[in-house]
Amino acid sequence: MDFSVLTLFPEFISSFFEHGMISRGIEKGLIRGHCINIRDFSTDRHNTVDDRPYGGGSGMIMKPESLMAAILQAKKNDPGSKVVLMSPQGTRFNQEKAFELSCKNEGLIFVCGRYEGIDERIYTSLVDEEISIGDYVMTGGELASMVIIDSVARLIPGVLGSCESCRSDSFTDDRLEYAQYTRPEEFEGLNVPEVLLSGDHEKISLWRKKSSLQRTFLKRPDLFKKNKPNAEEKAILRQWSQELESLARE
Repeated sequence: MDFSVLTLFPEFISSFFEHGMISRGIEKGLIRGHCINIRDFSTDRHNTVDDRPYGGGSGMIMKPESLMAAILQAKKNDPGSKVVLMSPQGTRFNQEKAFELSCKNEGLIFVCGRYEGIDERIYTSLVDEEISIGDYVMTGGELASMVIIDSVARLIPGVLGSCESCRSDSFTDDRLEYAQYTRPEEFEGLNVPEVLLSGDHEKISLWRKKSSLQRTFLKRPDLFKKNKPNAEEKAILRQWSQELESLARE
């Protein structure tokens, strides 16, 4: 899968492609990362990529000429790719969207705006979709594009060391991930739950389901409205409720 990022700060993106899981995925040939400097497509000797907005107002707007040329070059490199504009006005990104993007057989071209935004004519003529990572404004789309690339790339088979890792992620089934522990067994007076040391896989699986449900209930109860508990989950929650009532009576 191809990821192309159009930016005024290519060093920022290049460093991202050179480290961690993304770098390993590129080395395996499972994903490809491209960084395109929008300023390389400017049409004057000053490499100008922005100008004042028509109608007045504060800030500057990214000019359409260089941005269009950069997008067309990216589409030439990967003709089947989809152009995504990082924007707080876009569709809210979530795990479901990450799965959707990872399953489609198309590359992604991320347009990272700066200043007060991009010329509307680029949006209407070349952008396929707007995506937002949250209801807040940042100085540019680079960080947002990296968030999405990281989230999508890890779902591509082989990029992660273990397929089980992404299957057990938070939000995969609208439940938060269970609590995790590693060595040492005792740390600062706190011990690893005995069931995790038992070697009994059935009991460990049940404990993890319970831990996942507890975390979801305490931290993100809204997820139960999105995906109602099944019979097994109801039984686990009911047992937990009884345990809490018993503790309250002590």
